[in-house]
Amino acid sequence: MKKKIVFLTGAGMSVESGFKTFRGNDGLWENYPVEQVASHEGWEADPVLVTNFYNMLRRKLWDAQPNEGHRLIAQLENNYDIAVLTQNVDDLHERAGSHNVIHLHGELSKVCSSVDPYDSRYIQQLTPESSDVEPLTKAADGSLLRPFIVFFGESVPMLEPAAREASKADIFVIIGTSLNVYPAAGLVRYTRPGCPIYLIDPNPVNFSAMSNFRHIQKGASEGMRELLTLL
Repeated sequence: MKKKIVFLTGAGMSVESGFKTFRGNDGLWENYPVEQVASHEGWEADPVLVTNFYNMLRRKLWDAQPNEGHRLIAQLENNYDIAVLTQNVDDLHERAGSHNVIHLHGELSKVCSSVDPYDSRYIQQLTPESSDVEPLTKAADGSLLRPFIVFFGESVPMLEPAAREASKADIFVIIGTSLNVYPAAGLVRYTRPGCPIYLIDPNPVNFSAMSNFRHIQKGASEGMRELLTLL
């Protein structure tokens, strides 16, 4: 039976791919106040601006490519049972070849109903050839078609399945997140006692009280190369 490795990835995972994810340090996302483009209040106030913002982000996403870190995670599926829990809204893990990816904060490449975003009947997958959404377009339920993104202040429906994956981990690896983003950061608490925990991030962290914790203070790709030598 293959060992199970669960990855929790954040904004730092996609930095080397040239794709920005909101980090929270300056309150801006692509130079827009995050409250304006990633909150329910911002959507209600100006759905045209928000729709156009995500159209722009999608165009940037299609130009981005998975980096070596993404590809190394995907390659581990040859020898391990891999689950990826990501805070990122990009599809770079999937494009690198990962098959079991849980998106905690939604997916940029999809749009949905603004009444019930997780109603699968109204979720639409967009493609590079047809990714711009005309502002004020309606979903099949009559509500405005909105980005399939978990806005700030909204619940995180995929947290429960992500917690189930974390609880089954033989090894838990965190990449590119400060562990300050909740509720996703709380997933580490679902790991079993004694489960080895690795953090790949170039920034210093205050998370060393656990004997089973190891910090690889490097970026995603370089850190993944080091992790492979330790597994």
